[in-house]
Amino acid sequence: MQYKITGKQIDIGEALQTHVRTCVDEVIAKYYSGRPTDANVVFSKSGHEHVCETEIHLSTGMTVQAKGHDHEIYAAFESSCDKIEKQMRRYKRRLKDHHHRERPVELSAASAYILASSDEPDESEPDTLQPMIIAEMEAKIPSLSVGEAVMKMELAGASVLVFRNEKQGAGVNVVYRREDGNVGWIDPN
Repeated sequence: MQYKITGKQIDIGEALQTHVRTCVDEVIAKYYSGRPTDANVVFSKSGHEHVCETEIHLSTGMTVQAKGHDHEIYAAFESSCDKIEKQMRRYKRRLKDHHHRERPVELSAASAYILASSDEPDESEPDTLQPMIIAEMEAKIPSLSVGEAVMKMELAGASVLVFRNEKQGAGVNVVYRREDGNVGWIDPN
């Protein structure tokens, strides 16, 4: 497994890097039987707190992400590692089943655009109704079941996931985290 352990304007010592490798290896060995590809751990400082952002890419194509905050840098990592362990424990069976899936996840290509926001909040009527496109890129839309989509969204720490529902054929669906903490599912059928 490849590790990328970095600090944003913080020096990361060898002892901390060894601790990170050891802890991540233990969590992966405990909850995941496949071979993870890489882990990216970034330490930074936000005011008086240390922040640790951990992202682990699994060989199934899933990504597990977590963020930890604390006054101590080791405690920030432990907080992040605990969140990853909780996510992987929750989805252990599904991760194993997803790894031994008979067919690979199908990906469809789609265009993704970033639109400019209005800089003037008191402007009542825009000059044109056509938004200015800042960036255009290609995104991949996976073909998943609703349960797999929810799992992938939660493991990635995302608030929304667009996917093609494999049970209904060509329909594009959306799962999202609601303000009340529940998960919403938009099914156009």
